[in-house]
Amino acid sequence: MIRHIVMWKVAGETGHEHNEARARVKAAFEGLRGRIPGMTRIEVGADFSQADYACDLVLIAEFESREALGLYATHAEHARVREELAGLRIARHQVDYLAE
Repeated sequence: MIRHIVMWKVAGETGHEHNEARARVKAAFEGLRGRIPGMTRIEVGADFSQADYACDLVLIAEFESREALGLYATHAEHARVREELAGLRIARHQVDYLAE
């Protein structure tokens, strides 16, 4: 099993804009559940610590194989979500690893 973890900081000039951006990103990625072959799990969590060094959101997804993760990267639904959220995510960090 491959675990794919992505963390983002999102845009927003005001607290309201920032919260809306977080909600849009969370909903969009959660909407991929059941739409990507080989993806066995997806979870999106929003940080509540408000630490200045914390990311705003984390995505944890699991895939049957490296090939399935590769297909996700180019899948039309994933591309649609990335395009829909262009400009909302201002920083991104990623780790992919073999989970046992």
